[in-house]
Amino acid sequence: ADGIPVPDHDGVVRRRVRKGPIARRDRAELPAHIPTVGELYDACGTGYALALDVKDPAAALPTLAAARAADAAHRLWLVHPDLDLLVEWRSPASDARLVQSTRVDRGPGGTERHAARLADVGVDAVNLHHSQWSGGLCAMYHRFERDTFGWDAQHERVLAELVDLGIDGVFSDHVSRMTDVVTAAYPA
Repeated sequence: ADGIPVPDHDGVVRRRVRKGPIARRDRAELPAHIPTVGELYDACGTGYALALDVKDPAAALPTLAAARAADAAHRLWLVHPDLDLLVEWRSPASDARLVQSTRVDRGPGGTERHAARLADVGVDAVNLHHSQWSGGLCAMYHRFERDTFGWDAQHERVLAELVDLGIDGVFSDHVSRMTDVVTAAYPA
């Protein structure tokens, strides 16, 4: 309600606490373990890429402002399904990365046309459910110099398959599994 963005995995707070905007400083409504985006950077530093699904479009620019204040905008990936909205964000978010989270069957004209459109409008990456990726599809987006992300990669087998395909990033709830798979694929 105060315009300060907070990272809330899958909207858990909104579903469990109440619907509508939550007052940031009202601890009766917002659990203490949920920081603002600025507090996240303060606690964890900035030496990593941070990808955030922007559920409320009004939170995009305040999130970007928090990343800029931490000198981390160049490592911020703003993820949203609406390509038109991402196009609107491109200019004000020129120092951040934009990701369209979509399905392969949603774009008119097929995936090659979709990849070309992303390149034309400056959207940096496409995020598909892990089950939709293939080596050919990954290579095709790479041909247009778009990064490829796979979400819902919860199992080691799925993570390993995505790494083998040449995917650029994964979204998973299991950090240790991701680390194990990447370490096995790219030993030091």
